[in-house]
Amino acid sequence: MRHDTMNQHESGSAGAADTATGQKKIGEVILDVHNISLRFGGVKALTDISFNVREHEVRAIIGPNGAGKSSMLNCINGVYQPQEGSITFRGQTFKHMNSRQVAEMGIARTFQNLALFKGMSVIDNIMTGRNLRIKSNLFSQAFRNPFGIGGAQKEEEQHREFVEHIIDFLEIQAYRKTPVGTLPYGLQKRVDLGRALAMEPQMLLLDEPMAGMNLEEKQDMSRFILDVNDEFGTTIVLIEPDMGVVMDISDRVVVLDYGKKIGDGTPDEVRNNEEVIKAYLGTSH
Repeated sequence: MRHDTMNQHESGSAGAADTATGQKKIGEVILDVHNISLRFGGVKALTDISFNVREHEVRAIIGPNGAGKSSMLNCINGVYQPQEGSITFRGQTFKHMNSRQVAEMGIARTFQNLALFKGMSVIDNIMTGRNLRIKSNLFSQAFRNPFGIGGAQKEEEQHREFVEHIIDFLEIQAYRKTPVGTLPYGLQKRVDLGRALAMEPQMLLLDEPMAGMNLEEKQDMSRFILDVNDEFGTTIVLIEPDMGVVMDISDRVVVLDYGKKIGDGTPDEVRNNEEVIKAYLGTSH
């Protein structure tokens, strides 16, 4: 399926190197997390965490419950402000930036607990992801030209066309006008992904995108994530407790345990890391 009207980001920058993953190219570092520490009162959620993300890769963050995975994503997208360390995205370092500013930089986020508008249709939910792209103001939207297509109306039609392509891509055409709250959980997760894609992100943060799904739904979501990474060139950072999924779709994996980094490398390297096996892979949590 082609999506010519959707902007596709370059899959690598100057100096990008071919990886062993087929013809896939992974570029240079675009996100650098440096010595991040986060505390809530006297509780340490993250301690001196450092890792990086390269352009066009699928980067997984794994670890037992309470390891600090979601806290790490919250630091990256501006929900939490770490007490120590810095985060640099495409050469721009930020220590105290809110979620909207991070979104404007090109980082989108889905959440473990769905935050969709349950009474709104699929298309209207995904349209909310276009808010950052809307240029016309409320005044021009309120007073449209009744005798022709004004700027605000033309812009809205362009945004809706873009959203329709996302709906086609995610194979949810049959549910376009359906209230999201009436859809099965797996389809709601797909709508959540669509809303994030509507922002045209350079980097997509996915917080347990397959939580609560059955095997077939997980296979579908894995395919969509890989297609987003491949067709749109979007860099992916995901948290996912299903180790089979992580090992199958990730280029590199960083492992957290009790808020500290205990492993970082390719899936095979992590799989064979004794500390990781002891803390996570070989332990029931």
